[in-house]
Amino acid sequence: MKLSRGVEWGLHCAVLLAVTPDGPPVSRQKLAAEYDLPEAYLVKHLHSMVRSGILQSTSGPNGGFRLARPPADITALDVVEAVEGSAPPFTCQEIRRRGRGAAPPELCAEPCTVNSVMTAAHQAWRDSLRGVTVADLLERLPEGALARSRP
Repeated sequence: MKLSRGVEWGLHCAVLLAVTPDGPPVSRQKLAAEYDLPEAYLVKHLHSMVRSGILQSTSGPNGGFRLARPPADITALDVVEAVEGSAPPFTCQEIRRRGRGAAPPELCAEPCTVNSVMTAAHQAWRDSLRGVTVADLLERLPEGALARSRP
C-alpha cells in the first residue's frame, strides 16, 4: 500500500498544532514554511482534515488552523482517512470464478482465501493506526524537536 505525501504532511502538521493548543490559529504559510512544503498543495490536505473534523480553520488576516479536538482524540487513522479516504486498498474481483480453473458457485459462498488474508491485513493496519494518537506522536518526538517546532 502506498500513501500520498499528504498523509505525512497532515500528521506532522497535526503534531505541530498540538504543541500550541491554546494559541492563535497557525497560518498556512507558517505550516508550509515549517517543513518547506508547497503551500497550495498542503492547504488541500489541511482542508480535507477540516472537513473530517480534525482541524478547525479561521479565515482572515489572523486566520489559520488549529486542532478541532484534543490531540489524544485524533488518531493516525483519522488523518489517513481524511487525506486518503477510507476505501480498502484491496478489492476482490472473484477471479476464482473465471477461466479454465473456474470454481463452481457453490464453492464460492465464502470469501476466497486471498480476500480473507488481504481483509485481515487491512484491518490489522487500521487497528494499529487507530491505536496511535497525535498526543502519542507528540510524546515520541526526539529531545529538542519541540524547541525547533514552535509555530
